[in-house]
Amino acid sequence: MKIPKAMLETQNQSNPLSRSKLIGRCIVSCIFVFLTHLALSVIPRFFSAFSFLTQLALSALLLLLLLGFGGWCRRTLLRAKASAPAFVFFNILFIWGFYFSVIRPAVPQLNDAVFNCGVVFLFIGLYSILTSDPGIVTNGSASPDQTMESSLSQVDKELEPLASGLGHELTHDSGLLMRVRYCKTCKAYIKGLDHHCPAFGNCIGQNNHPLFLILLFGFIGTEASYLACSSLFVAKSGILDRPSELTLSESLAVSTILFTILQLLWQVVFVIWHIYCVCAKIRTDEWIKWKKYPEFQLVIPPKAGLNFRNIRFWNPYDKGIVQNVKDFLAVKH
Repeated sequence: MKIPKAMLETQNQSNPLSRSKLIGRCIVSCIFVFLTHLALSVIPRFFSAFSFLTQLALSALLLLLLLGFGGWCRRTLLRAKASAPAFVFFNILFIWGFYFSVIRPAVPQLNDAVFNCGVVFLFIGLYSILTSDPGIVTNGSASPDQTMESSLSQVDKELEPLASGLGHELTHDSGLLMRVRYCKTCKAYIKGLDHHCPAFGNCIGQNNHPLFLILLFGFIGTEASYLACSSLFVAKSGILDRPSELTLSESLAVSTILFTILQLLWQVVFVIWHIYCVCAKIRTDEWIKWKKYPEFQLVIPPKAGLNFRNIRFWNPYDKGIVQNVKDFLAVKH
């Protein structure tokens, strides 16, 4: 099932973006990608006397400032929104273009092949997750109202075992089919909703969660490959011997290294979190909002002399690490 264009741009499915707005958002994203990398090149060019860790911290601070400034510009000056998936796409394209024009001559063939294959994989993966069905609950109704009503009806049917007083004892083998959650961004009910990912312009749910994890590993591997290639360029060009005399391309070589390291830091943490979620059979949305879902609430009877109950978190879907991983890999769309 192909996701509507509205899903790709994290909008209401009943109000798809026009082609002109879509192109406008892509242009805004492209401009901000170039401005971001040009701004980051200032760090190694004018703060070369500082240590690498200090430059890394300054780059992180600058990215935060650019994020806030970019939001202000889009709201007040441009009065146009950017597209997060387009921002990711143009970032990959910028790094790849810079690699071909500057870094590649200093890189051995094996490293070159590994990095280029990684970039191609990212483009294919990004398109795949943009157009993937995360597990939308719908019967293909023509009108948005009918779609919402049918979604609610299907959710009610799938949640009926819990609503019929079964308590914490699950009768369905997988348990995933009952975990239908509502995404406010997409205005849709999603089976096994983990979270809505603005960077990929789609919900991450039962159907595309494995693809999401594979793509995250792809980003980490490709970025690690770029670090290896760009480090070879820095070593061969003698940048470290003359840090105060860097050209624009040499400054960009160092700044893209800093940018890539910052990306790796949060992505590795993110992957570790999702591996934990798979092993524990829990979703990010459920872990954050567990007090909203009754099946995750374990009621402890009040002690003598006390008149209030203690509610603790517990995971009724957890079957142990091995079985949880098997269930994750064996989910049927």
